[in-house]
Amino acid sequence: MKLKITLLAFVLMASFSCKKEPTSSLADYQGEENFTVIVGENKVGFMKANTSGDTINIDYDYKNNGRGPTMKETIVLNAEGYPVNWEVTGNTTFGNAVNEQFSLEGGEASWSDATGSGSATVDAPQIYVNQFGSPYTAVLAARLLLNAPENTLPVLPAGNLTLTKMEDVTVPNASGEGELALTTYALSGAEMNPSYFIMDENKEFFAAISPRYIVIRDGYEAEEKGLRELAENYSAERYEKLQKEYAHNYGKKVRIKNVKVFDPKTLSLTDPVSVVVEGEKITAVEAADASGEDEVVIEGNGGTLVPGLYEMHAHTGDNGALLNVLAGVTSFRDMGNNTEVLSNLIEKINTGILAGPRVTRLGFIEGKSPYSSNNGILVESQEEALAAVDTYDSLGFYGVKLYNSMNGDWAPAIVKKAHDQGLFVAGHVPAFSNANDMLRAGYDEMTHINQTMLGWVLEPEEDTRTLLRLTAMKRFPDLDLNSPKVQETLDLFVASKTAMDPTLAIHERLMLSRNGEVTPGALDYVDNMPPNEQRSLKVALAQIADEEEDKAYREAYDKIVETLKLMKDEGILIVAGTDLGGAFNLHREMELYNQQLGYTPAEVLKLASYDMAQYLGQEDLGSIEPGKLADFFLVPGNPLEDIKAIKTIAMVSSNGTFYYPSEVYPEFGITPFTQKPEVTE
Repeated sequence: MKLKITLLAFVLMASFSCKKEPTSSLADYQGEENFTVIVGENKVGFMKANTSGDTINIDYDYKNNGRGPTMKETIVLNAEGYPVNWEVTGNTTFGNAVNEQFSLEGGEASWSDATGSGSATVDAPQIYVNQFGSPYTAVLAARLLLNAPENTLPVLPAGNLTLTKMEDVTVPNASGEGELALTTYALSGAEMNPSYFIMDENKEFFAAISPRYIVIRDGYEAEEKGLRELAENYSAERYEKLQKEYAHNYGKKVRIKNVKVFDPKTLSLTDPVSVVVEGEKITAVEAADASGEDEVVIEGNGGTLVPGLYEMHAHTGDNGALLNVLAGVTSFRDMGNNTEVLSNLIEKINTGILAGPRVTRLGFIEGKSPYSSNNGILVESQEEALAAVDTYDSLGFYGVKLYNSMNGDWAPAIVKKAHDQGLFVAGHVPAFSNANDMLRAGYDEMTHINQTMLGWVLEPEEDTRTLLRLTAMKRFPDLDLNSPKVQETLDLFVASKTAMDPTLAIHERLMLSRNGEVTPGALDYVDNMPPNEQRSLKVALAQIADEEEDKAYREAYDKIVETLKLMKDEGILIVAGTDLGGAFNLHREMELYNQQLGYTPAEVLKLASYDMAQYLGQEDLGSIEPGKLADFFLVPGNPLEDIKAIKTIAMVSSNGTFYYPSEVYPEFGITPFTQKPEVTE
């Protein structure tokens, strides 16, 4: 789970003169505050803030799925409430070291973070959006923004930050007597999506909230679920509004005129045609210049119509649902989620309240341990794991996914029960097991290429529930891919017809990203992103300590590519998924298959559309033919000549609802990649 809480430091950009000592802006907030971090109803960490004089010291730490951030912050405020000195140290979720600094002297502001350093000469108040830290700093922003015109202030490096009041709520006092009055707020402008938090009536921090994650004042943990639901509701309301404004349901025939259609069965483009949609289905493919009565005409201008793409390793949330549709990703396979939250989201997508891909669900089964991923159903015995299979079957799930902390010895029984009930089985390699064990147990699909390869380099006692499952990849360069142990695993894949979901793009992000450099997969779109999103794309995920470690990770990535090429040559089905949220990252996954694994652009397009529809048994998807569901997108260029053409999307049809990305992207601070086609209604 990717947790993106906007973390803020604020700088007074005004003249400074020697006057009598002013009252501290923190005079009313002295002392210690304690908070609990909860993910999926499980306590996973803490946040502590201690205010003394003009200084706030913050200690923030949580661990979910064997990883998480550890941060210490020190912030010194001036009399107006803006920091003049601020630093944060620690490490990010995947271990990248943090040493961020900010200072203000006179009218000169300077800062340094993982992307490098920056400075500005200022003469008016501005807010600086910091890169790392804790959610506590949201309250410092709020105290300033509450008194700003329209609750908005300019920010560095660019843009504005806005505070929006959501609603007043109350919770029972921790003492058991009376109620505590609270107000929920949204902070927007720094990221593509707002972050939500809560203050009490004294303007003190009470909670930071998201649908799965909350940092809440100690003593109020019993309220966490209801408050997380508020965040879920706020996000849904935002996207419901966007759906009403930008989803085009024309209520009559729609003709996409003068387009070439990608045919996955022939791996080629058709001659120019027009495609007719009525309701949710494609009803005809006619001559390019054909016309009809009472129809909407979308001018294709000789562009290419491509079947909707599948993101096969998704963890669905409303924040990414619309952005995926705009990227031509009209189908998700969800690989693990909060069942209640996901069910609500799917219902809203299916009824047209929200935009989003159609979702195929795998139920998440994880063992209980200090390293658990707090998701899905956590089990402590084989019997509980088998009961979890029954639960997911009763809810209509397509299959189940097994995870790291589960006992690998239970896998054969779980797989047998799932298969007996017609369920698909995929998963990680549980700790202290290896890929061969899971292949023999009957997995239909292995997730993440590193999970398979670690079995070739780890000792039996080494624990992959920790970051070791990532850092041990530095051992890959020494692997002999012609060795018997590697061939044994590949033979098992072939014999069992087990597929591989490699999530290559996330391995590229982990192993090839470096601080201060745009991560390779974002080079084609980074300039279109809002400023703070651009900064996040210039940060390493892993800690790269020295040149030796840099070399090890780069060579390890090369070994991963070499392994996947071997798998492809052996006829093992490779499934296109990202575990990075899809959208632009799925485009990158496909691009890597073309550039590094040897697929042609046409083969990649077929793989990510038609082949995945067949793989999931969805016969009404995957190609653009009469009778099929109207899931497709329009690009001006020819993706068979250059797969990068799929990154420039002019129009998307998702189940016969039409979207024009150029209309919607500005709502996220994204500069559109191409223009809206001409539409005649």
